[in-house]
Amino acid sequence: MGAFKAYDFRGIFGKDFDLETIYKFGFFLPSLLNSKKVLIGRDMRLTSDEMFDALAKGITDAGCDVYNMGLSTTPMVYYFTAKHKFDASVMITASHNPKEYNGLKVSKTDALPVGFDNGLGELEQKILNQEIVITKNKGKIFDYPLKQEYLDFQKKYHYNTDNLKVVIDCSNGMASILVKDIFGDNPIYIYDNLDGNFPNHEANPLDLKNVRDLQKKVLDTKSDIGIIFDGDADRVMFVDENGSFIPPDLMIAVFGHYFAEEKNAPGLILQDIRTSKSVEEYLNSMNREVYIWRVGRAYAAMKLREIDGAYGGEYAGHYYFRDFFYSDSAMIAAQIALHIFSDIKKRGITVSQLIADIKRYANSGEINFTINEKQAAMEAVKNKTTSYEKPTRILDFDGYRIEFQDWWFNIRPSNTEPYLRLLMEAKNEEMLALKRSLIEDILAPFIVNSLK
Repeated sequence: MGAFKAYDFRGIFGKDFDLETIYKFGFFLPSLLNSKKVLIGRDMRLTSDEMFDALAKGITDAGCDVYNMGLSTTPMVYYFTAKHKFDASVMITASHNPKEYNGLKVSKTDALPVGFDNGLGELEQKILNQEIVITKNKGKIFDYPLKQEYLDFQKKYHYNTDNLKVVIDCSNGMASILVKDIFGDNPIYIYDNLDGNFPNHEANPLDLKNVRDLQKKVLDTKSDIGIIFDGDADRVMFVDENGSFIPPDLMIAVFGHYFAEEKNAPGLILQDIRTSKSVEEYLNSMNREVYIWRVGRAYAAMKLREIDGAYGGEYAGHYYFRDFFYSDSAMIAAQIALHIFSDIKKRGITVSQLIADIKRYANSGEINFTINEKQAAMEAVKNKTTSYEKPTRILDFDGYRIEFQDWWFNIRPSNTEPYLRLLMEAKNEEMLALKRSLIEDILAPFIVNSLK
């Protein structure tokens, strides 16, 4: 089934899956996770209500109870899965995908992610091969509104940032249900009404065309910072006072200023294998050690728990926190960012100046190649580049990250799309162009197509 992905279940509603599949998903989920109750939240997508009905019917037909959070952000579901000790939860969302998509994000005990390798693959086989036998003792559906409890928790991150002028773009997504309660009346809000049609722009801030309105508003209002959330509010990204988009991985370094104040915070900080080397160098200068790991929540949340890190982040704008059950929270990230930016403004430092102090390398961004022989292509790049120059570090757990004295690259197969992805950094633009040309020459015999 095309909707079963590495990290979740997601696709075009009516094409990649239907309501019968969602019903079966619900029916077999309790036995998969050995749970007698399932927590469910959902976003505002046009198909989310009917998906909830089908999912809940499947769960209750299996004899399991449903606790209905109603409209929720994805991090809210993570938080209450752990805090209220659910062994199974589902968030109905397609996150940042276009409006015709929808999906399911599944978590188990302690809000640990359930991906294809640790549950969803088995669930797919149950859906395909097992017979539905409805229990006589059906479960029940309980309304379970938790917004106020969540807002009470978020208060611990509140900080007076009235010296900042802030613009917040909710992307017509789920951040809209929380932002005004958390950030108050001071920010300028745009697209802060729920609308599953996403009439203003798609809810994917990593695609820079969706950030243009925020950038313009920041410039027009002479604001200090702009904040943009994705559709289910598990990712957040920022633009500076000049309207420039801040690479999300650099924010991992920014957050180091907040945790430097936390004397009891664990020293380790998690980053993914694509993250700029600037981040590690900047955090090392603050006496913090960085742990590099695989891409995706299915790996990041588990690894942060394993190393008991203070926090972690990803190139795609997910930020994980020890005090959030090692899960990602865009709202916590946004509040911490404003705390830091407010403090530096008091010292006469702008957001762009702080980012310039962190950024030490020219960065290619992520480049996608359509390649059939992905492993052979990666091996060719590894073998030839390391024959030309001695590497200072090689990481091989998510494709390859190979570092040299003045440049590095990560080449990895996508877990969700048919691409081989390349990201590079070098000390300057000239060297970056030279090294990119070198790698593209190595890849040339394998390439079907490439796109930026």
